[in-house]
Amino acid sequence: MLTSAAPTGLAGTNRLSLSGLAKERSALRYTPAGLPALDLVIEHQSVVQQEGVPRKVTMDCKAVCIGTQAVKAQQLAMDEPVDFHGFLAPARNGRGVVFHITSLQRSNPPATD
Repeated sequence: MLTSAAPTGLAGTNRLSLSGLAKERSALRYTPAGLPALDLVIEHQSVVQQEGVPRKVTMDCKAVCIGTQAVKAQQLAMDEPVDFHGFLAPARNGRGVVFHITSLQRSNPPATD
């Protein structure tokens, strides 16, 4: 009897939400399946709590958009705040991880007085 359940130990959650700016953007390319793809570097800055102590986080994250999200990402201004959502997967060369963006939304910039 065949089942569609994931093998024991393989079930899990792989979701990532990250706000930031598109710091670098490659030219739009196409996958072998003909889908548009766009490589990005996302610049992120935040202050998070770790063990009750504020910690400033500044980092760059390699990312890729495929399909309709690639077309949307290509239209973003480089200094525009964006909320990115997706999952992590191994890089093609086997070194590190790449953020695969499944949705993106322009952020509301903070109000200034």
